[in-house]
Amino acid sequence: MPPSNPPSNPSRPAIGWGLIGASTIAAEHMLGAIRAQAGHDVVAVMSSNARRGREYAEKNAIASACGSLDELLQNPAVQAVYISTTNELHKAQVLAAAAAGKHVLCEKPLALTLADAREMVAACAGAGVVMATNHHLRNAATHRKIRELVAQGAIGKPLFARVFHAVYLPEHLQGWRLDRPEAGGGVILDITVHDVDTLRFVLGAEPVDVVGLAQSASLARQGLEDGVMAVLRFDNGVLAQIHDAFTVKHAGTGIEIHGATGSIIGRNVMTQRPVGELVLRNADGETPLVVEHENLYVRGVAAFCAALRGQGQPAASGADGVRSLAAALAVLQSCKTGQRIAIAP
Repeated sequence: MPPSNPPSNPSRPAIGWGLIGASTIAAEHMLGAIRAQAGHDVVAVMSSNARRGREYAEKNAIASACGSLDELLQNPAVQAVYISTTNELHKAQVLAAAAAGKHVLCEKPLALTLADAREMVAACAGAGVVMATNHHLRNAATHRKIRELVAQGAIGKPLFARVFHAVYLPEHLQGWRLDRPEAGGGVILDITVHDVDTLRFVLGAEPVDVVGLAQSASLARQGLEDGVMAVLRFDNGVLAQIHDAFTVKHAGTGIEIHGATGSIIGRNVMTQRPVGELVLRNADGETPLVVEHENLYVRGVAAFCAALRGQGQPAASGADGVRSLAAALAVLQSCKTGQRIAIAP
């Protein structure tokens, strides 16, 4: 596993990246993932806090610290951007990047409304730039193995799924996610959106409706939720249970796919780290599955970079981001209304 932020490429890269947002995830995961790609480097970072931007650039060997979005987008050394600002800022930043001809890798959720997310995808398509959503979990070797086994019929017809992704939000992240509804805070837009994308990926199916209940137990404020349980129905008939939280310290994470002839059990797999175990259970007993782990972010960025060269598609496209957002917004609506909600196609 490469270091999170290896030194900057000393020669001018073939593809220069700009970071829109001097974020923790960029420092801990994305810098290293970008710099692991041959000919790619991060050459600029934008922060609304000029001092933070300068310190971030110096610490991470980034050549340019920009105080505005326009300054970063006007930099001819930047051909692609990674956006990891708070969620309400994504739309304007993606539209500006597309207009400037920059390729876009955007954090989830893409936006706070479906209309905005669709506009972002259309703008990138119209500008002829590649757009991707940073749904990292579908890059995990565990989830790719589950997808392969389900497609091969290893468990027969899929019937049920269960995702448990209840964790404790680290203190250094306990900011806008807990007290800023206008920024898209809350566990549903932060975690449930990932779970839905993971289920879409491993099942090869789309969610069609949902019912959910939310909780505000101890961390969330301003009407936001810090826990949720929901059941989604997919277009292949699978019923999927999701349990997400910011407030649970010792639950562990996992995913289960139950079919007519067997079950796949994943433990410690809903994580940013390349870890976790898989077991196949059927009439023959329980069989541990061999998984060759690799860095999720390096793999995801590699797929994005290949798409820039016209080789394949990003791991999660802009359209994937729209679909996962649609389901997350439906979960939110169900929690607020107490009704079963159809998920927008």
